[in-house]
Amino acid sequence: MFLKIMFRKYIFYLAIVISTVSCGTSRSLKHLPEISQYPLEIPAVVKKNDSVFLFKKNSFAKNKWGIWELYAEGNPLQIGYNSGALSQKMMQKQEDVFFSKVKELVPSNSRQKLLSKFLKWYNRKMYLNVRNDFQTEIYGLSQYSSDVYDWVAPKFQRSMYLHAAHDIGHAMQDLMMVGCSSMAVWNDNSENGELLIGRNFDFYAGDNFAKEKVVQFIKPEKGIPYMSYSWPGMTGVVSGMNLEGITVTINAGKSKIPLVAKTPVSLVTKEILMFAKNIDEAIEIAKKRKVFVSESIMVGSASDKKAVLIEISPKNFGVYDVPNSDKVICTNHFQSESYKNDRRNIKQFSESHSKYRYEKLQEILAENKKMNPQKMVEALRNTSGLNHSQIGYGNEKAINQLLGHHGIVFSPEKRLVWVSTKPFQLGEFVCYDLNEIFSGNVAAGNFSNGKLNIHRDSFADSDDFKNYQKFRIADREIDDAIKHKKSLSEDFINKYRNLNPELWIVHFKTGKYYFQTKNFVEAKKSFETALTKEISTVPEKENIESYLKKTNRKLR
Repeated sequence: MFLKIMFRKYIFYLAIVISTVSCGTSRSLKHLPEISQYPLEIPAVVKKNDSVFLFKKNSFAKNKWGIWELYAEGNPLQIGYNSGALSQKMMQKQEDVFFSKVKELVPSNSRQKLLSKFLKWYNRKMYLNVRNDFQTEIYGLSQYSSDVYDWVAPKFQRSMYLHAAHDIGHAMQDLMMVGCSSMAVWNDNSENGELLIGRNFDFYAGDNFAKEKVVQFIKPEKGIPYMSYSWPGMTGVVSGMNLEGITVTINAGKSKIPLVAKTPVSLVTKEILMFAKNIDEAIEIAKKRKVFVSESIMVGSASDKKAVLIEISPKNFGVYDVPNSDKVICTNHFQSESYKNDRRNIKQFSESHSKYRYEKLQEILAENKKMNPQKMVEALRNTSGLNHSQIGYGNEKAINQLLGHHGIVFSPEKRLVWVSTKPFQLGEFVCYDLNEIFSGNVAAGNFSNGKLNIHRDSFADSDDFKNYQKFRIADREIDDAIKHKKSLSEDFINKYRNLNPELWIVHFKTGKYYFQTKNFVEAKKSFETALTKEISTVPEKENIESYLKKTNRKLR
């Protein structure tokens, strides 16, 4: 929903600014990266079938678990062209999904034009903050983008904008609405003493956006080979590991609304994977880059045998590295000394669901003294609250919110990685061996090491999960009824409640519906029930209390 929020709150105000400041926008739209230094062979893709595409050593293939596997190598321009040519159909499909959502949120043609102007203005300085080789790769990729969305911006600029979608989403969703969770263990907290890292990436842009996932294996002409897990058309890294055993994962933090895009965080982490062999080198890379949102980057290192948090924001920088520790936990608040007096971070810790998830991960580690990949996956799948309480499926206080894009587990010293398959983090976790893949001896479509896969969670086939899927459909129906003042039957309301009875928002939305229909007796009951549940954030609890007060006044 970030585009809707961004549009409603800021677009008209910024339109005035845009009308007076245009020269920077004009320059950015004319800018193209310097590509003449890179030789290029236009890829002649061989289509073996609908799931396997080849060009020399490069490939794009869908495995039996439904994950697309991309392998690309060469200079930045060649990698961009190879990736785009091989994955063109899926990349354009992803664009369709993303921009159809934009059109849904902004149906008016005039407002779409205004949004386009805003994006061009907002991203006008991005090219000044992104390495030329990264821009070159994005340029090559963008040559295979659709012509349909040229109303947004030219292909190259549009591809650059899409690489900042994660950052803009975090910034505009009330500055942080998603809740990623990650943890790393080593020494006494790990079964074999080796470093082990797990994370959930809870960036959500709709169910369709998360349907097609890509695990990428990139072998650059200059730099370290690496893998990442994201979506078609994404060259940045939200979760990844390189051949030296450096891992990166990103967790959003609280920050001001940025007035101009600079370096997308996913390109900072890409740079770390391509050029860092240890934690110190990763820190130096992160220090050099100007970002426009606040983010925690968990960096794991096989050579250092530990993990740290690099905490970056537009005006601050910190590293959380606890001496003599054998674990680090990251949710969505900063922990380094640099942010101990930061008022936004303090508010985030006290009012959001970040602290609760942090405590839940501590509880999981206390109950599992020796973590291994199987236990790490089980932790990422956990839907319960503290002390194993039932807090409702889809609660933002859960480690697995049943909404996230993916879960991932790294064993850096072994160069092994496990990635989740649908539904959510409940499907089989597929294993990949980076040493094997980058040896060049693995055929397209057979990159995974299936013998080390972690089995599908039984919850995915349970009645409770089936009810959760039904709940998500009913939840959209009640949202629509509230928005458009439609009538719902009591039978529907009762079924809606029973599909996910422990989730606070079920009772809150029911209360809102009754309040709107002037059934204040039932509204009061619903709001009071909601307040007995585990509510995700302090502002949401205050909102329910406010509704209850208004309801009580109506009943007097």
